[in-house]
Amino acid sequence: MSVKVYVPQGSLGVGLFPEEIDLALERRPDVMALDAGSTDSGAAYLAKGVSKNDRGSVKRDLTLIMGAQQKAGIPILIGTAGQAGGDLNVDWTRDVVVEVAQELGYAPKIALLYSEQTPTLVKQKLADGKISALPPLGGLDDATIDACLHIVALMGPEPYFAALDAGADIIIGGRSSDPAVIGAFPIWKGAPKAACWHAGKIAECAGQATSANTGQRGVFLEIHDDGFDIEPVHPDFVATTESISAHLLYENKNPWKLTEPGGELDVTGCRYTQLTERKVRVTGSAWSPQPYTMKLEGASGRLYQTIMLVGITDPDVLADPQTFHDKMLQVLTDRAKSATGVDDFHISLRLYGWNAVSGMPRTDGAVPLEIGLLGVFTAATQELANEVAKACNPYFFHMPIRAGMELPSYGWPFSPGDVPRGPAYQFELNHIVSVDDPLELVRMQFVEVGVYA
Repeated sequence: MSVKVYVPQGSLGVGLFPEEIDLALERRPDVMALDAGSTDSGAAYLAKGVSKNDRGSVKRDLTLIMGAQQKAGIPILIGTAGQAGGDLNVDWTRDVVVEVAQELGYAPKIALLYSEQTPTLVKQKLADGKISALPPLGGLDDATIDACLHIVALMGPEPYFAALDAGADIIIGGRSSDPAVIGAFPIWKGAPKAACWHAGKIAECAGQATSANTGQRGVFLEIHDDGFDIEPVHPDFVATTESISAHLLYENKNPWKLTEPGGELDVTGCRYTQLTERKVRVTGSAWSPQPYTMKLEGASGRLYQTIMLVGITDPDVLADPQTFHDKMLQVLTDRAKSATGVDDFHISLRLYGWNAVSGMPRTDGAVPLEIGLLGVFTAATQELANEVAKACNPYFFHMPIRAGMELPSYGWPFSPGDVPRGPAYQFELNHIVSVDDPLELVRMQFVEVGVYA
């Protein structure tokens, strides 16, 4: 048997090329499947229930993809809707899909897969001993669960099976494993699980694993009894054995094994064959069933931040950024404590142009041309974060690196210098929950689309 999967882009809303859709449809795919989000951009999109992508870009991509569905008459599977896959994110995507369907004049059967969990249910699972932590987090308590604004459980392919069984034309999934969304349809059709999971992993970012090197380009999968073939849709790009095999390094702690809901993919024995200049065949993938678990992600917004930014070209500072950082941090901390009378706050200084990304001291002796000093002031309330920043303001842009020096002035890009940032959203949950049924933590609903002449 053979199942053909068209993955039009790496994430819904990043943009795609219309000419690729026609090229893909010429090859008669059985399904279109794609991801729509991840945790890459932080906790805010789950905590707030909003999409990272603008509505116009998502609508444009959906218009092209759903227009292709009208021509081909095949299902569309969308995973981790609205960036984070919470209920609000799913509903936001639903509204765009319904609007596009009405504008295109057709009425697809739309299935919604919700995987958001209530604190009450999660606390019960914790009490039952069903939840364990993933590194680096440790134990979990009820207070941490209650602090989460939204909690989602990461789905495997089984909820998509249920929607397909019910005749869904478009499936809008909540938080889902990226490979599961792409592998769901061929597994449902009876293709080998190992090949489907492996193909899903390689195609999760669409053309990223090809010479196109971007998720705006699509890939075409053909999954068969012996393995799967993969190639970019557009003839200007190629897939190579190196580019395809290397993708198991991407966002994976082990390049040979990938843990997913219900099992583990093992690619140790895989063989990658260059079938043509543009196409690679992958064989030898192995799938080991395991007790079914789903990853829990929970986001809070219980802390608040104010930021300040200055630009520094002072040669004395540039000659010794680490000493400047350490002294500035101590001066600001002492000043904030004396000015506010409290010590329940946190100050972070990030030297852009020096080591703001790594946070590690540099030992190469390099002297930067200039430094952007970002101060992040975090506290339990926005008012306190603001007060801490204001108390630090004079020292933040006037502190000399050594006592007795002429008072410097660093460059403010904004006035006022203190900028309230609002809640500091962060992930509180990085745990797994054991379930007896893959559908146990998932709710399915259907949407009727009214088409008006």
